[in-house]
Amino acid sequence: MSRVAIYGTGLIGASVGLALREQGWESVGWDPSPDALETAAGRGAADTAPSASAAAAGVDLVVLAGPLHANLATLANLETDALVTDVTSVKEPMVGAARDGIRFVGGHPMAGREHAGPEAASAALFRGAPWVICDDRASAEDVHLLSSIVGSIGANPIVMSARRHDEVVASVSHLPQLLAVALVNIISENPDAADLVSGSFRDLTRVASTESSWWPEVLTSNADAVTSAIDGLVRGLEDMRARVIAGDMDGLAGEMDQARARRHSMAPPVALVEVILQDKPGEIAAVGHALQTSRVDVRDLQLRHAVHGGGGILSLSVRPGEAETLKAALTEEGFAIEIEEGPG
Repeated sequence: MSRVAIYGTGLIGASVGLALREQGWESVGWDPSPDALETAAGRGAADTAPSASAAAAGVDLVVLAGPLHANLATLANLETDALVTDVTSVKEPMVGAARDGIRFVGGHPMAGREHAGPEAASAALFRGAPWVICDDRASAEDVHLLSSIVGSIGANPIVMSARRHDEVVASVSHLPQLLAVALVNIISENPDAADLVSGSFRDLTRVASTESSWWPEVLTSNADAVTSAIDGLVRGLEDMRARVIAGDMDGLAGEMDQARARRHSMAPPVALVEVILQDKPGEIAAVGHALQTSRVDVRDLQLRHAVHGGGGILSLSVRPGEAETLKAALTEEGFAIEIEEGPG
């Protein structure tokens, strides 16, 4: 049986503990917040270590799961022969801080939730999610070992350098966070906008609900890559603004068609099945029965409520070849539905 020490028992740290325990690991945790540590222990994510130094005694793996400054401080003082990794969403500072003699392999699971803290932790959080593993200054054996560990809990290990990680994540994670914040703050200035917010706006700005506790440190620590990503977005918006002013409908259509094709290439195609829900008990249960009998592979689902009651629309994304099977099962349950082919 392997043993892991987790420094920082918030959402990610507690989720790592839960996931590894499902694979038979022993887990011990430490956190400067007694409440977070007690909650994580109560959830079964980790046993409580009496001190930070005691947590790493006799373990095979150390996971640094606190904010960047805390992980840097722990790494600077850590004495262990175990494999050491972290989950920080900016990698160059961590890799640069690793001392000689420490078996450090930087890591970043591309998974999370809007709510922080061990209360929101889940052993399933990493299933199907990319988990970046940085091979800077690390042995091939340790990179392989960490890849095997994260793969065992359902994540998809992706090996790249710390610099490349920070450049890519600036565009696919950090920039969308800032864009969502800016969009929400812009429409908050318009008193009529809230009544017109639709599913597309909610999807685009979902991450604006994320708690802000660690974001400022991450963004400023990755300042060069983040500002480069912002500059790229500004150039793209300025180009489209010029096309709008010029009445260049062909140019705008070209930009949209190009984006549509690229979006299709980023995920397997799905069929969107929209179920019209009535305002009565048992509707969701009936949908669940249809899913059970049809045995389709649900890729995503979203529920759009009517503002003042009256049911809503449940959108189910499934494999294109399974849409008709689901349609038949839902029709058997008495639902009115629509099917639309679309990107993943």
